[in-house]
Amino acid sequence: MILLDGKELASKIKAEIAKEVAAMIDNGERAPHLVAVLVGEDPASQTYVASKEKNSHDVGITSSIYRYSETISEHELLEVVDFLNLDPDVDGFIVQLPLPKHIDEQKIIERISPEKDIDGFHPVNLGKMMLGLPCFLPATPMGIMTLLDRYRVETDGKHCVVLGRSHIVGTPISILLSRKASPGNCTVTLCHSFTHDIPKITREADILIVAMGKQHAVTDDMVKNGAVVIDVGVHRIPDESKKSGFRLTGDVDFDKVAGKCSYITPVPGGVGPMTIVSLLQNTLKARKKMYP
Repeated sequence: MILLDGKELASKIKAEIAKEVAAMIDNGERAPHLVAVLVGEDPASQTYVASKEKNSHDVGITSSIYRYSETISEHELLEVVDFLNLDPDVDGFIVQLPLPKHIDEQKIIERISPEKDIDGFHPVNLGKMMLGLPCFLPATPMGIMTLLDRYRVETDGKHCVVLGRSHIVGTPISILLSRKASPGNCTVTLCHSFTHDIPKITREADILIVAMGKQHAVTDDMVKNGAVVIDVGVHRIPDESKKSGFRLTGDVDFDKVAGKCSYITPVPGGVGPMTIVSLLQNTLKARKKMYP
Protein backbone atom coordinates (compact mmCIF):
# COMPACT_ATOMS: atom_id res chain seq x y z
CA MET A 1 0.00 0.00 0.00
CA ILE A 2 1.31 3.43 -0.99
CA LEU A 3 0.07 6.51 0.85
CA LEU A 4 -0.98 9.34 -1.45
CA ASP A 5 0.58 11.99 0.77
CA GLY A 6 -1.13 15.25 -0.17
CA LYS A 7 0.68 17.20 2.53
CA GLU A 8 4.11 16.24 1.20
CA LEU A 9 3.15 16.82 -2.46
CA ALA A 10 1.50 20.14 -1.66
CA SER A 11 4.74 21.25 0.01
CA LYS A 12 6.69 20.46 -3.18
CA ILE A 13 4.20 22.33 -5.37
CA LYS A 14 4.25 25.31 -3.00
CA ALA A 15 8.03 25.47 -3.47
CA GLU A 16 7.49 25.55 -7.25
CA ILE A 17 4.92 28.34 -6.90
CA ALA A 18 7.15 30.33 -4.53
CA LYS A 19 10.02 30.15 -7.03
CA GLU A 20 7.82 31.49 -9.82
CA VAL A 21 6.35 34.27 -7.66
CA ALA A 22 9.85 35.30 -6.51
CA ALA A 23 10.93 35.55 -10.15
CA MET A 24 7.95 37.82 -10.85
CA ILE A 25 8.86 40.12 -7.99
CA ASP A 26 12.55 40.14 -9.01
CA ASN A 27 11.42 41.29 -12.46
CA GLY A 28 9.57 44.23 -10.91
CA GLU A 29 6.13 42.68 -11.31
CA ARG A 30 3.39 42.71 -8.72
CA ALA A 31 2.86 39.51 -6.72
CA PRO A 32 -0.40 37.62 -7.34
CA HIS A 33 -3.25 38.78 -5.11
CA LEU A 34 -5.87 36.38 -3.71
CA VAL A 35 -8.95 37.63 -1.85
CA ALA A 36 -11.31 35.54 0.29
CA VAL A 37 -14.76 36.87 1.18
CA LEU A 38 -15.96 35.43 4.49
CA VAL A 39 -19.55 35.89 5.64
CA GLY A 40 -20.55 34.99 9.19
CA GLU A 41 -18.77 33.05 11.94
CA ASP A 42 -18.86 29.44 10.71
CA PRO A 43 -15.84 27.78 12.44
CA ALA A 44 -15.01 25.45 9.54
CA SER A 45 -15.12 28.33 7.05
CA GLN A 46 -12.92 30.48 9.28
CA THR A 47 -10.38 27.67 9.63
CA TYR A 48 -10.34 27.07 5.88
CA VAL A 49 -9.92 30.75 5.01
CA ALA A 50 -7.14 31.12 7.60
CA SER A 51 -5.35 28.17 6.00
CA LYS A 52 -5.65 29.79 2.57
CA GLU A 53 -4.17 33.00 3.96
CA LYS A 54 -1.23 31.21 5.62
CA ASN A 55 -0.44 29.13 2.54
CA SER A 56 -0.65 32.21 0.32
CA HIS A 57 1.89 34.00 2.48
CA ASP A 58 4.15 30.93 2.41
CA VAL A 59 4.56 31.24 -1.37
CA GLY A 60 4.66 35.04 -1.60
CA ILE A 61 1.08 35.50 -2.82
CA THR A 62 -0.66 38.56 -1.36
CA SER A 63 -3.73 37.49 0.61
CA SER A 64 -6.65 39.59 1.84
CA ILE A 65 -9.77 38.59 3.75
CA TYR A 66 -12.99 40.59 3.49
CA ARG A 67 -15.09 39.77 6.56
CA TYR A 68 -18.81 40.49 6.79
CA SER A 69 -21.57 39.81 9.28
CA GLU A 70 -24.03 37.04 8.46
CA THR A 71 -26.67 39.79 8.34
CA ILE A 72 -25.20 41.25 5.14
CA SER A 73 -27.87 41.43 2.45
CA GLU A 74 -27.64 39.64 -0.87
CA HIS A 75 -27.54 42.99 -2.64
CA GLU A 76 -24.65 44.19 -0.48
CA LEU A 77 -22.68 41.01 -1.10
CA LEU A 78 -23.25 41.33 -4.85
CA GLU A 79 -21.82 44.84 -4.62
CA VAL A 80 -18.70 43.40 -2.94
CA VAL A 81 -18.34 40.91 -5.81
CA ASP A 82 -18.74 43.72 -8.36
CA PHE A 83 -16.04 45.75 -6.59
CA LEU A 84 -13.58 42.84 -6.61
CA ASN A 85 -14.35 42.08 -10.26
CA LEU A 86 -13.29 45.62 -11.18
CA ASP A 87 -10.25 45.92 -8.88
CA PRO A 88 -7.16 45.59 -11.13
CA ASP A 89 -5.00 44.66 -8.14
CA VAL A 90 -7.09 41.55 -7.35
CA ASP A 91 -6.21 38.60 -9.56
CA GLY A 92 -8.62 36.07 -8.14
CA PHE A 93 -11.11 35.74 -5.33
CA ILE A 94 -13.40 33.27 -3.65
CA VAL A 95 -16.63 33.74 -1.76
CA GLN A 96 -16.43 31.14 1.00
CA LEU A 97 -19.37 28.75 1.10
CA PRO A 98 -21.78 28.06 2.69
CA LEU A 99 -23.51 31.43 2.81
CA PRO A 100 -26.44 32.39 5.07
CA LYS A 101 -29.79 31.02 3.91
CA HIS A 102 -31.14 34.42 2.83
CA ILE A 103 -28.42 34.68 0.15
CA ASP A 104 -28.70 32.80 -3.15
CA GLU A 105 -25.29 31.12 -3.49
CA GLN A 106 -25.71 30.45 -7.21
CA LYS A 107 -26.49 34.11 -7.87
CA ILE A 108 -23.28 35.11 -6.08
CA ILE A 109 -21.20 32.52 -7.98
CA GLU A 110 -22.56 33.64 -11.34
CA ARG A 111 -21.75 37.28 -10.52
CA ILE A 112 -18.01 36.50 -10.14
CA SER A 113 -15.99 37.28 -13.25
CA PRO A 114 -14.90 33.96 -14.86
CA GLU A 115 -11.38 35.42 -15.20
CA LYS A 116 -11.18 35.79 -11.41
CA ASP A 117 -13.14 32.66 -10.48
CA ILE A 118 -10.27 30.70 -8.97
CA ASP A 119 -12.74 28.34 -7.25
CA GLY A 120 -13.77 27.19 -10.74
CA PHE A 121 -17.50 27.26 -9.89
CA HIS A 122 -18.73 29.77 -12.50
CA PRO A 123 -20.84 28.20 -15.31
CA VAL A 124 -18.34 29.51 -17.88
CA ASN A 125 -15.45 27.65 -16.24
CA LEU A 126 -17.53 24.51 -15.67
CA GLY A 127 -18.66 24.63 -19.30
CA LYS A 128 -15.10 25.00 -20.57
CA MET A 129 -14.06 22.09 -18.34
CA MET A 130 -16.81 20.01 -19.93
CA LEU A 131 -15.41 20.81 -23.39
CA GLY A 132 -11.79 20.27 -22.38
CA LEU A 133 -10.92 23.93 -22.91
CA PRO A 134 -8.42 25.89 -20.76
CA CYS A 135 -10.17 27.10 -17.60
CA PHE A 136 -10.01 27.28 -13.83
CA LEU A 137 -10.78 23.82 -12.50
CA PRO A 138 -12.57 23.39 -9.15
CA ALA A 139 -9.81 23.11 -6.56
CA THR A 140 -10.61 19.71 -5.04
CA PRO A 141 -10.98 17.80 -8.34
CA MET A 142 -7.87 19.59 -9.59
CA GLY A 143 -5.99 18.46 -6.48
CA ILE A 144 -7.12 14.86 -6.98
CA MET A 145 -5.97 14.91 -10.60
CA THR A 146 -2.60 16.29 -9.51
CA LEU A 147 -2.20 13.54 -6.90
CA LEU A 148 -2.91 10.84 -9.50
CA ASP A 149 -0.56 12.51 -11.98
CA ARG A 150 2.40 13.13 -9.67
CA TYR A 151 2.19 9.66 -8.12
CA ARG A 152 1.89 8.19 -11.62
CA VAL A 153 -1.23 6.22 -10.77
CA GLU A 154 -2.37 4.36 -13.90
CA THR A 155 -5.83 5.50 -15.00
CA ASP A 156 -6.07 4.43 -18.66
CA GLY A 157 -8.89 1.94 -19.12
CA LYS A 158 -9.60 1.74 -15.39
CA HIS A 159 -13.09 1.62 -13.88
CA CYS A 160 -13.48 4.68 -11.65
CA VAL A 161 -16.42 4.84 -9.25
CA VAL A 162 -17.29 8.25 -7.76
CA LEU A 163 -19.54 8.41 -4.69
CA GLY A 164 -21.29 11.79 -4.60
CA ARG A 165 -22.46 14.03 -7.45
CA SER A 166 -21.92 17.56 -6.13
CA HIS A 167 -20.86 20.24 -8.61
CA ILE A 168 -17.89 20.95 -6.33
CA VAL A 169 -16.31 17.47 -6.36
CA GLY A 170 -18.24 14.47 -7.66
CA THR A 171 -19.51 15.67 -11.03
CA PRO A 172 -16.33 17.54 -12.04
CA ILE A 173 -13.97 14.68 -11.15
CA SER A 174 -16.19 12.22 -13.04
CA ILE A 175 -15.84 14.41 -16.14
CA LEU A 176 -12.10 14.96 -15.75
CA LEU A 177 -11.32 11.25 -15.36
CA SER A 178 -13.46 10.28 -18.34
CA ARG A 179 -11.71 12.69 -20.74
CA LYS A 180 -9.15 11.65 -23.33
CA ALA A 181 -6.17 12.85 -21.31
CA SER A 182 -3.62 11.75 -18.75
CA PRO A 183 -4.73 11.25 -16.04
CA GLY A 184 -8.02 10.18 -17.59
CA ASN A 185 -9.35 7.62 -20.07
CA CYS A 186 -11.37 5.98 -17.28
CA THR A 187 -14.76 4.36 -17.54
CA VAL A 188 -16.63 6.28 -14.83
CA THR A 189 -19.64 5.30 -12.73
CA LEU A 190 -21.17 8.17 -10.74
CA CYS A 191 -23.18 7.03 -7.70
CA HIS A 192 -25.57 9.06 -5.55
CA SER A 193 -28.38 8.70 -3.01
CA PHE A 194 -30.70 7.06 -5.57
CA THR A 195 -28.13 4.48 -6.71
CA HIS A 196 -29.08 0.87 -5.94
CA ASP A 197 -26.60 -1.51 -4.28
CA ILE A 198 -23.66 0.86 -3.99
CA PRO A 199 -21.40 -1.78 -2.32
CA LYS A 200 -21.74 -4.02 -5.38
CA ILE A 201 -20.62 -1.15 -7.62
CA THR A 202 -17.73 -0.04 -5.40
CA ARG A 203 -16.35 -3.59 -5.33
CA GLU A 204 -15.90 -3.30 -9.10
CA ALA A 205 -13.88 -0.07 -8.83
CA ASP A 206 -10.21 0.11 -9.76
CA ILE A 207 -10.28 3.72 -8.55
CA LEU A 208 -12.78 4.75 -5.85
CA ILE A 209 -13.34 8.44 -5.12
CA VAL A 210 -15.48 9.05 -2.04
CA ALA A 211 -17.19 12.42 -1.53
CA MET A 212 -20.38 11.49 0.32
CA GLY A 213 -20.08 13.58 3.47
CA LYS A 214 -20.80 10.54 5.67
CA GLN A 215 -18.23 9.40 8.22
CA HIS A 216 -16.77 5.94 7.50
CA ALA A 217 -19.42 5.28 4.85
CA VAL A 218 -16.95 3.07 2.97
CA THR A 219 -15.82 -0.07 4.76
CA ASP A 220 -13.41 -2.82 3.80
CA ASP A 221 -16.14 -5.09 2.40
CA MET A 222 -16.91 -2.40 -0.20
CA VAL A 223 -13.39 -2.25 -1.67
CA LYS A 224 -11.66 -4.81 -3.88
CA ASN A 225 -8.04 -5.80 -3.39
CA GLY A 226 -5.59 -3.47 -5.12
CA ALA A 227 -8.01 -0.55 -5.49
CA VAL A 228 -6.95 3.10 -5.45
CA VAL A 229 -9.03 4.97 -2.85
CA ILE A 230 -9.35 8.76 -2.69
CA ASP A 231 -11.14 10.04 0.43
CA VAL A 232 -12.54 13.58 0.12
CA GLY A 233 -14.55 13.56 3.36
CA VAL A 234 -13.53 15.46 6.49
CA HIS A 235 -15.28 15.00 9.84
CA ARG A 236 -14.45 16.37 13.29
CA ILE A 237 -14.59 13.78 16.06
CA PRO A 238 -14.35 14.89 19.73
CA ASP A 239 -11.04 13.70 21.18
CA GLU A 240 -9.89 14.98 24.57
CA SER A 241 -6.38 13.62 23.94
CA LYS A 242 -5.88 16.24 21.20
CA LYS A 243 -4.94 19.84 21.95
CA SER A 244 -7.68 21.00 19.60
CA GLY A 245 -10.23 18.81 21.36
CA PHE A 246 -11.01 16.88 18.20
CA ARG A 247 -9.49 14.67 15.52
CA LEU A 248 -10.25 14.43 11.84
CA THR A 249 -11.49 11.39 9.97
CA GLY A 250 -12.91 10.77 6.51
CA ASP A 251 -15.69 9.10 4.56
CA VAL A 252 -13.53 5.95 4.38
CA ASP A 253 -12.76 3.70 7.35
CA PHE A 254 -9.02 4.08 6.75
CA ASP A 255 -7.77 1.58 9.35
CA LYS A 256 -9.82 -1.26 7.86
CA VAL A 257 -9.63 -0.29 4.18
CA ALA A 258 -5.96 0.68 3.79
CA GLY A 259 -4.65 -2.87 3.85
CA LYS A 260 -6.63 -3.76 0.73
CA CYS A 261 -5.46 -0.78 -1.33
CA SER A 262 -2.63 -0.18 -3.77
CA TYR A 263 -2.91 3.56 -3.06
CA ILE A 264 -4.98 5.49 -0.53
CA THR A 265 -5.23 9.07 0.76
CA PRO A 266 -5.15 9.73 4.50
CA VAL A 267 -7.43 12.12 6.39
CA PRO A 268 -6.03 14.54 7.29
CA GLY A 269 -3.09 15.09 4.96
CA GLY A 270 -4.53 13.76 1.72
CA VAL A 271 -6.93 15.70 -0.48
CA GLY A 272 -7.21 18.71 1.85
CA PRO A 273 -3.72 20.17 1.31
CA MET A 274 -4.06 19.55 -2.43
CA THR A 275 -7.27 21.61 -2.51
CA ILE A 276 -5.46 24.57 -0.95
CA VAL A 277 -2.42 24.30 -3.24
CA SER A 278 -4.71 24.04 -6.30
CA LEU A 279 -6.28 27.35 -5.29
CA LEU A 280 -2.79 28.89 -5.17
CA GLN A 281 -2.01 27.46 -8.62
CA ASN A 282 -5.22 28.98 -9.97
CA THR A 283 -4.31 32.35 -8.43
CA LEU A 284 -0.94 32.25 -10.18
CA LYS A 285 -2.65 31.40 -13.47
CA ALA A 286 -5.06 34.30 -12.95
CA ARG A 287 -2.13 36.67 -12.37
CA LYS A 288 -0.52 35.46 -15.60
CA LYS A 289 -3.84 35.93 -17.47
CA MET A 290 -3.66 32.36 -18.72
CA TYR A 291 -7.42 32.01 -19.27
CA PRO A 292 -8.89 35.02 -21.10
